Amino acid sequence: MNAEKYDVLIIGAGISGIGAACHLKRELPGKSFAILERRDAIGGTWDLFRYPGIRSDSDMNTFGFSFRPWTETRVLSDGPSIKKYVEDTAREYDVLRHIRFGTKVTSTKFSSQTSQWTIEALNEKSGEKSTYAANFVIACTGYYNYDQGYRPEFPGEKNFQGQIIHPQKWPENLDYTGKKVVVIGSGATAVTLIPAMAPKTAHITMLQRSPTYIVSIPSNDTLSETLRRFLPKSWVYQMARLRNVALQRLIFMLAKARPDAIRRLILGGAKRQLGDAVDIKHFSPKYNPWDERLCVVPDGDLFHTLKSGKASVVTDQIETFTDKGIKLKSGKELEADIIVTATGLNVELMGGVEVEVDGAKVPVPERVTYKAVLVEGVPNAAIVFGYTNASWTLKVDIACEYICRLLKHMDKNHLRTVVARAKEDVKTSDTVMGGLSSGYIRRAANKLPRQGTHGVWKVSNDYISDSAMLKLSPIVDDALEFA
Repeated sequence: MNAEKYDVLIIGAGISGIGAACHLKRELPGKSFAILERRDAIGGTWDLFRYPGIRSDSDMNTFGFSFRPWTETRVLSDGPSIKKYVEDTAREYDVLRHIRFGTKVTSTKFSSQTSQWTIEALNEKSGEKSTYAANFVIACTGYYNYDQGYRPEFPGEKNFQGQIIHPQKWPENLDYTGKKVVVIGSGATAVTLIPAMAPKTAHITMLQRSPTYIVSIPSNDTLSETLRRFLPKSWVYQMARLRNVALQRLIFMLAKARPDAIRRLILGGAKRQLGDAVDIKHFSPKYNPWDERLCVVPDGDLFHTLKSGKASVVTDQIETFTDKGIKLKSGKELEADIIVTATGLNVELMGGVEVEVDGAKVPVPERVTYKAVLVEGVPNAAIVFGYTNASWTLKVDIACEYICRLLKHMDKNHLRTVVARAKEDVKTSDTVMGGLSSGYIRRAANKLPRQGTHGVWKVSNDYISDSAMLKLSPIVDDALEFA
């Protein structure tokens, strides 16, 4: 089978893949490239998830691309608007014609003899196979399994007479009007579902095993809205972006340095919103702020919904499902017509596809990452991970800028391969997404590459220092081998 040949292949047409393609268009317009996308539409996460109220959990001034301003005033935007933003960006940079939709990557193999990757793919609808060859591969597949969310088995599930739904597989046109709904979970999905569904339900309950820190933020960026009357939109966007990056970093650093003070601040804000209607214990985690990701809600919508009585929160453990709902270990029973298991994601790298170099499978979870972009021992390939303690796209942008710098250096010096090599054992037990103790990250311990102890091998999750390293530091160093 003849292979389609490109300078660069991008795997995934979500926000990371479209970002990578736009950076190539901007910085290396002479490079040929294609994007292999399993789905029939772009957007990734924002095309897959369709549950009520789906929105970003990061502010849009930092979640948007650095090169294309987000011009709406909403701080947290809904899923359809984000998908449209990604589509409009792809259209503006003429990326759409480079996408091969319905193309599931099945194998990735690198040959040192040819200095090329061979990618085999399958069209799952037609069964047609295809082969691609590329000098460089950029994996933009995100970090979770698109086929199946994390779904623990609960005792007695078969006894339940109603519907059980996972947000990743939300049924189209689900009618929950006048129904009793229980949402299992306390993360970003659960705190979004409760206020979005409450107006139509008879009652909705958030059932959590343990509390999460929840912070109310303004729904609109009124400062940027005012500044746009006097300044160009691109200026205002960059100003808001810098402001929010600094604010995010300050809060994160304060949470690590003064956890008790930040805890009091967060709980005080929640208490003011809830009043005496809801016990603050349901929002008082045992861990410190930013040991797990904070949840944000616009204008305190979750708190207002709970205060209104249309929704309630229960902190308890499940003993068993019953025919009418859920029996808790406290003895209480929650009646339900619909149970939503907002229990999280299954972490998966590159859609579960194995990587081979010169006929040998690479145990990627045992390798460390270089600048959190290249994987040790894997030539001519980058993997794009966003931030876990800030907006995902902040890291995507600067990682893609680094990749473009690397490719320019290779072209200028007539180099065919680059590979990161650790001169000593620098591997730690933390993954590239380490730093948080969230359940999905703990479950990913054996699926994601490691991070190192220091220098270019350590993941900082700090946009300011990462920007200096990825955008300004010399390309050539002792850890990279060129040929």
